[in-house]
Amino acid sequence: MNPESGKWLILAGIILLTGGVLLYFFSPWLHWLGRLPGDIRIERENFRFYFPFTTMILFSILFNLLWRLWHFLSS
Repeated sequence: MNPESGKWLILAGIILLTGGVLLYFFSPWLHWLGRLPGDIRIERENFRFYFPFTTMILFSILFNLLWRLWHFLSS
């Protein structure tokens, strides 16, 4: 193990912690998340299927923009 991988693990932990805190405290205002048009939801009597297709695309675009901003600012 090198120190660089430890830094990445700490960064991943901080990101997960921040996301958890945001979800915990701001969940009443984020009820629309996961219920966007294009998210697939099938609910039957004994069966539930949920695939947040549009939400995943939205998060992918957001993380991509943040990643590009990070590289732009760090170089």
